[in-house]
Amino acid sequence: MARTQGSFSDVTGPRIHAAAQALFARHGYAAVSMRQIAGEVGVQAGALYNYTPDKQSLLVALMRAHMDELLSTYAAEDVPDDPCAALRHFVRFHIRFHLPRHDAVFIAYMELRNLSPENFTVIEALRRDYETHLETILRSGNGTSVFDVRDTKLTTLAIIAMLTEITTWYREGGRLAQAEVEEIYLALVCRMVRGAEGG
Repeated sequence: MARTQGSFSDVTGPRIHAAAQALFARHGYAAVSMRQIAGEVGVQAGALYNYTPDKQSLLVALMRAHMDELLSTYAAEDVPDDPCAALRHFVRFHIRFHLPRHDAVFIAYMELRNLSPENFTVIEALRRDYETHLETILRSGNGTSVFDVRDTKLTTLAIIAMLTEITTWYREGGRLAQAEVEEIYLALVCRMVRGAEGG
């Protein structure tokens, strides 16, 4: 199929992903058609298949890109050895990374149900990789009696869910500045693990 004149793979491909992300976040994956995505980009519907095999491939590509960026960015962080400091670092990192990526976060969490079993396995493995970073911190704190966490896996999931939920309600210019939100959530997380002090 011929591409629309003036369309190049290094330009149109990212535009397709950006359009799909915006539409999936606004309307939900199931409600969005390939024709709608094409219309948003300004290409013929058939031209999309030069860039992606199908809508499912677009969804998993968006989720994979989000998780890959999350993992690579965290891997580049200088995480303290002290469990309390490492926990504080993780909380701030998670909030600061996710808040500017509202659409990507929404899709990464809310559209898991629409992944094929094979794609779900891929994304779930990446999610577990990220969760492991936090669980390792909690286990380290437990091991030195700094934390008192009964179940590190469950607590990991609870903390990440609580922090990620901020993206659903926080808006810049609202009642609380981002720095204030960070401090409040940091105190909440530290209370959850006991023994860890906020700050």
